[in-house]
Amino acid sequence: MKRNERVVKWLNDAKPYLGVAFLQLSNAGSAIISKVALNQGMNPFTFTVYRNVIAVVFFSPFAIYFERYLCRKLSSLTALASIFFKIMLLALLEPVLNLNLYYIGMRYSTATFAVTMINLVPAVTFLLAWIFRLENVKIKTLHSQAKIIGTTSAIGGAMIMTLVKGPTIVLPWTKHSNDIVSHSTQHVVNQHNDPIKAALLLTASCCCGASFAIVQAITRKSYPVGLSLTTLICMVGALQVSILTLILERGNASVWSLHWDITLLTYVYHGLVRSGVVYYISGIIMKVKGPVFVTAFNPIGMVIVAIIGSFVLSEKLYLGRVLGAVVIFVGLYLVIWGKSKDQTSPNNDQNDALPIDHKHPQVQGLNKDIIVV
Repeated sequence: MKRNERVVKWLNDAKPYLGVAFLQLSNAGSAIISKVALNQGMNPFTFTVYRNVIAVVFFSPFAIYFERYLCRKLSSLTALASIFFKIMLLALLEPVLNLNLYYIGMRYSTATFAVTMINLVPAVTFLLAWIFRLENVKIKTLHSQAKIIGTTSAIGGAMIMTLVKGPTIVLPWTKHSNDIVSHSTQHVVNQHNDPIKAALLLTASCCCGASFAIVQAITRKSYPVGLSLTTLICMVGALQVSILTLILERGNASVWSLHWDITLLTYVYHGLVRSGVVYYISGIIMKVKGPVFVTAFNPIGMVIVAIIGSFVLSEKLYLGRVLGAVVIFVGLYLVIWGKSKDQTSPNNDQNDALPIDHKHPQVQGLNKDIIVV
């Protein structure tokens, strides 16, 4: 019996690690499949529209079924206008700005470069949380100094990756993939290569993603119903991006066409996995381990993308980008170490995530087990 209890305990302890492994594998798959579709002419704006529409169609029935009690609680909410404004802002920051800036930036770079730049999100989130006083920072303490130095290092590493190229690192699988890739395919991959423009777009994407995390943490205090919140964000985001796409692509109806190709697969994969399942799993993990735990594994996704990208997309690795990635790793883990000390500090009155005010009359009685980030 004791042995069975140990096995059960081990399995329960392993769940968060299995969860983050899935998150990073799905992230790597997202970067690769998106880059292939973009190389073949996928429009990033219609991609965002279809991605969110698919997420709404698939997950709204689950939100209605599991959170149908919310209809009875809406009448007790006294801040509906505030919640609606926050949902509108969340949809603008994530589905509209963050995703479009990210995929447009990826057009001008490689999948590996894009995923590495996204590792700046934790550092930018820390800066914004510090500015808005959502982060506990005491300059004289060692862990606060580590967070500041780590944030600076992460930003410096991104600049190194952008400005320093260096010699090519020839790997066996990279050489093989370069031998078999056709000249026409290589031209498609490199025709929009512009690392400076890509870095600016991806940095802006990071700022939007970090802002989304801050606003989402605040919104969860008064609206802690995960599936419904995710569905509403995707629904409003799809509407906003549709309007933007109609303005930017007016007269070009071909961008809305659907075919049985890699683009359609990209729409479905991101709608079901990246805009749905990932939100739910990351929410569960964050509830148990906190967002720092999830963020700590982000560099694994970059390594996976670098390896797969060299096989599938014939992407080359450069010494400058590797050195920049190392600096980012060091910076991120300094931030993570500082955050872990925040949690164990006896004088700390903040957690990794903002606490949900279950005693607040607006959220009293809502299901506290279904929290999605």
